[in-house]
Amino acid sequence: MTLFFGNEIYRGSSYGDWHPLRVPRVSTVMDLARTLGWLPRERFRVSPRAKPAALHAWHTPDYVAALQRAEAEGTVDEDTKARHGLGTVSNPVFPEVYRRPATGAGASILAGELLAGGGRVHNPGGGTHHGMPDRANGFCYLNDCVFAILSLRRHGARRVAYVDIDAHHMDGVEHAFADDPDTLLISTHEEKRWPFTGALSDRGLGQVFNLPLPRGLNDDEMAQVRERLIVPAVARFAPDAIVMQCGADAVEEDPLSRLTLSNNAHMDVLRALLPLAPRFLLLGGGGYNPWSVGRLWTMGWGVLSGAEIPERLPPEAEAVLRALEWRGNRRGKAPPEHWFTTIRDRPRGGPVRAEVTDRIAALGARIRDMPAAA
Repeated sequence: MTLFFGNEIYRGSSYGDWHPLRVPRVSTVMDLARTLGWLPRERFRVSPRAKPAALHAWHTPDYVAALQRAEAEGTVDEDTKARHGLGTVSNPVFPEVYRRPATGAGASILAGELLAGGGRVHNPGGGTHHGMPDRANGFCYLNDCVFAILSLRRHGARRVAYVDIDAHHMDGVEHAFADDPDTLLISTHEEKRWPFTGALSDRGLGQVFNLPLPRGLNDDEMAQVRERLIVPAVARFAPDAIVMQCGADAVEEDPLSRLTLSNNAHMDVLRALLPLAPRFLLLGGGGYNPWSVGRLWTMGWGVLSGAEIPERLPPEAEAVLRALEWRGNRRGKAPPEHWFTTIRDRPRGGPVRAEVTDRIAALGARIRDMPAAA
């Protein structure tokens, strides 16, 4: 079973004209995958909206009610803003402020159920890893990553590995599972970047591996991270299920990070992880350049579903990318031609710096000390 979760709510929904999440993302992935012939009807599922009772498994009832009230009223009072982080610059009130995140959470919850017998699911509307139990945080109103792990557990996965290669640290997911020995948490993220958590020394009481990485991280350095940290740790943990958060903000063209990966680096991590567990859930995450996000997450679906990645996109797929706009960003004024004509970036290799290998080595010693699965 290989399924894709999508929903038309993402097509017309935006955090606002000035917000980084004003750009289309999930709708681009749906359109691009369809024009490539990768999304037949039998593999597509409409993402359901999670009900408040389901959301109470992680978020407080007061917060869920405040989120619903914010959508109904179109505003929040100062007390709600202070307590729940709603109506701020990062987490604005917009017309679908409850329904949109509840749709992403609903897909991750249902994915955990459908994966009970094994399989692969892509939920590009997921990956909102910053959400906290009682407040919105970092553009994330509900933490679908947490719900994915809880749902997989509820449907028979005893050990879950969560691998997060977003440019930003998975603070909300770590808050939920740092002390759980049956959840492996791996986060690679840019150092000295918001939320300024995820230090190399952080380990919780469970299996937590944080790897802050320097600016300018290239594909060859990420290959070292993959082969010496991510794959060995997941293989030793021997999970029943893997959740991979595939944030596209670690690629070179993203405006909110200073990492310089190509989308090949993300796909190489995905390919390496796929054989390591019978249940696999691929999530979206960060990513604020509409072309790089659409291309990366669509290629992720292609890898997940076994499609052949073309060297050049067919005219119908190219038209999807040429129709995108990125107002308010200088790169949107004159996009390079390959953003329209290809789905795979050129590799972005480079020297492997000692500061990268030294940090990997520090975590490698901890991998050897991990208790093997019973």
